[in-house]
Amino acid sequence: MIARVLEQQKHQEWMSHAHNHQLEPVGDWTTWLILGGRGAGKTRAGAEWIRAIVADGAANDDDTDRNNARAIALVAETYADAREVMIEGPSGLCAVASELSRPTYEPSRRRLVWPNGAVAYAFSAEDPDGLRGYQFDAAWSDELCKWRYPEATWSNLQLALRLGKRPRQIATTTPRPMALIKRLITAATTKLTRASSYANRAHLSEAFFTEIAAAYEGTALGRQELLGEMVDDVVGALWSWNMIEASRISHYPPLSRIVVAVDPPATSGPDADECGIIVAGVGDIGDGVNDQRVAYVLADRSAPGLSPRQWAERAVAAFHEYEADRIVVEVNQGGEMVKAVIAQVDAAAPVKSVHATRGKRLRAEPIAALYEQGRVRHVGAFPALEDQMTSYLGAPRAGGKSPDRLDALVWALTDLMLNPTAPRPGVRRLS
Repeated sequence: MIARVLEQQKHQEWMSHAHNHQLEPVGDWTTWLILGGRGAGKTRAGAEWIRAIVADGAANDDDTDRNNARAIALVAETYADAREVMIEGPSGLCAVASELSRPTYEPSRRRLVWPNGAVAYAFSAEDPDGLRGYQFDAAWSDELCKWRYPEATWSNLQLALRLGKRPRQIATTTPRPMALIKRLITAATTKLTRASSYANRAHLSEAFFTEIAAAYEGTALGRQELLGEMVDDVVGALWSWNMIEASRISHYPPLSRIVVAVDPPATSGPDADECGIIVAGVGDIGDGVNDQRVAYVLADRSAPGLSPRQWAERAVAAFHEYEADRIVVEVNQGGEMVKAVIAQVDAAAPVKSVHATRGKRLRAEPIAALYEQGRVRHVGAFPALEDQMTSYLGAPRAGGKSPDRLDALVWALTDLMLNPTAPRPGVRRLS
């Protein structure tokens, strides 16, 4: 009884200060889709909705309320994101619960257990098949547009939503014009809510708006990341979203060569540009007579704020993980020092130095042409890389940042497709 009263108080408190875009829509729906900018309160809305339906389940033992939920799926970009954001984050499920109804996370089983018996399991979009064998009456999918395998993960989740009289789900994400999101928006069973970062300004640092957001205002990326708008194409960009979506696959064939391309930052530290690290390979398709070389983008291991030693370790780790043939690294910024840093990590790793003698756009144009010809595939989704590709106009990006992921992609595909070398004898790889 006390737990129920505390939950009612918690619910009333939430309803008193929640924004309209954070409140459950009225009417009959299966999917509640929240498209919002950074910091718009999407995570809090998802956590509060799960808290409410778990509490409804406790208050309705006869199972007549359509909102009750006892078996819940929590799907994030990675298992770590599910725990750090959806479960234990400042706006996550543990934080929004009342004291007597707070769930307990069991890391070994990747599940969250409420005192009333409701259970939520955490899943990663990097492992779509992990959802097989489960069944749920509710689900929360977070940052859907960042999922590595969105179609396969979403499909498996829908097949698992089969308990209760009315299984329902919420999806919270910053939008990107991917096919899955477009289908959800137009579905008759979807309720769509939109929100911008500015709608939640009172709960965000003012420095975020004066220093960070200001750099993106008026740009296509700003419309997407701040206003929560779905921006289809940027006029003048070399890549369109249709080109990216057309290239997407979930598995790749045997590959004759694989490279790790690195675009090192000129400086290190928290304010430095990202270090672009892209893994790609090349294979053949055709009938044996008219074979055509096709490149496959396998991984994006780029990261910001890395020291030279850290990015070298990251590149070498990818080299060994994918059994690559060599590391291709741009040496304009560091010359022989760049190769020396990699040698300190692994002296046996073969390194090819490349020099930028033309502008970024001129180097990128032949690679964009390969996409237009259907000769490049993305194995899964690479949101940060694809954002750079579809927004790059040839000038510095918003905030003065260099498109380092895009640069690394260009170096990798140039080596594989435009300046190819013979594969090592007998080398064939299968995903």
